[in-house]
Amino acid sequence: MLIVLLAVIGVTILRLGQLLSVHLFVGMLLIPPILLKMAVTGYRFVRYYTANPAYRLKGPPPAPLRLIAPIVVISTVVVFASGVALLLVGPSSRETLLPIHKISFIVWVAFTALHVLGHLPSIPEALREDYSLSRRSSGAMSLSSDVTGRSGRVLALSGALVLGVVLAIISIPEFGAWIHSAGLFHHH
Repeated sequence: MLIVLLAVIGVTILRLGQLLSVHLFVGMLLIPPILLKMAVTGYRFVRYYTANPAYRLKGPPPAPLRLIAPIVVISTVVVFASGVALLLVGPSSRETLLPIHKISFIVWVAFTALHVLGHLPSIPEALREDYSLSRRSSGAMSLSSDVTGRSGRVLALSGALVLGVVLAIISIPEFGAWIHSAGLFHHH
């Protein structure tokens, strides 16, 4: 889900003048799912390093991914915090906050791409485990019912997405100054 929404953000950057409102909306929508992802990853980190047997059995991520993790986390916080600050303060903050937003985005996209590529081989298996189909006695296909924690994950992700949509909708009035400013900026 995050990969798709982040891809949308990437596309909006290519035509920011035309897609600024989409960029702002999806950026705000992403905040709760990003916070959820960071919380879940932080929880697994703590459980592993406090020697929880289940987490120890699974093992740590590969060393390169562990090394870049702090950069991914810090750049994620900075890019989203600077984006929210830009939105709330308005176009007058362009000179000070926009360079921070752009530089943190460049760092974030480079290290997040490495992070995603590092996890890419395990994604199909994780999806297969969570969303495998089984045939019921009636012959109908359904999700396998014996996947531990799937309903909690689906509920948490759904809740984060709903909260993100609400946050994005509530933020729409703040878009006006930026959209007006972008229009003036591109006409000169």
